[in-house]
Amino acid sequence: MNRENGVATITLNRADAFNSLDLATKVALLDALRLVADDPTVRAVLFTGTGRAFCVGQDLREFAAVSKNGTPEQVFATVAEHYSPACELLATMDKPVVAAVNGAAAGAGMSLALAADFRIASEKATFTTAFTAIGLTPDTGMSWLLPRVVGSARAAELLMLSPTLTAAQAAELGLVNRVVPAEELPAAAGELAARLAAGPTAAFAAVRRLLRSGGVQPLSESLRAEHAAIVAAGGTDDHAEALEAFLAKRTPVFRGR
Repeated sequence: MNRENGVATITLNRADAFNSLDLATKVALLDALRLVADDPTVRAVLFTGTGRAFCVGQDLREFAAVSKNGTPEQVFATVAEHYSPACELLATMDKPVVAAVNGAAAGAGMSLALAADFRIASEKATFTTAFTAIGLTPDTGMSWLLPRVVGSARAAELLMLSPTLTAAQAAELGLVNRVVPAEELPAAAGELAARLAAGPTAAFAAVRRLLRSGGVQPLSESLRAEHAAIVAAGGTDDHAEALEAFLAKRTPVFRGR
């Protein structure tokens, strides 16, 4: 992980294993996510992988070894211990998240990409839910995230049939915001993360909260939540700066507070 100009970049670096998640990688990912979530100098997060894959989910070699000697409760304890917290941190931290999907995103790897606010995909990227292909059910938030992105009917299709989607097909379904040539992905995702890091961080955090709750509560509650959020945003330095900049006919300089 590195931090520069308000952007924290978290990179999965097991290219030889397609950035699959073994125990050490899961622990390191959680540590990094907790660190950036609590760091007020970080105003946007860029999440990506190395090599030909973004992340193909659980390291199945490690999984098979653990499965030989454990009960299902023991084997899948990692869901509650590692995968669920990683998803929740990505989806709920008070700063925007960009996933730069450089290659294959499968299983929990696809879930982690879905937890981001923006997904910029290389033209070489692929997406597959993968879980039912090995007789399992989704984890890492996919059953909650995927229907919100593509709708419940399409989510059922993707989860039960587990097709492998190209980047272009993913874009057609709304799974990704933009597809770019592979060589342009770092710059495109970096520019977006930098733009977000220069924006009104508190307002972005409130938008994330409103979007999370909006689909699971009545309109009346969402209206109250919007009112509370806009009152809070109206008291920020960033809002005051935006008004001053408007009156002065200049571009506002947000400080994230």
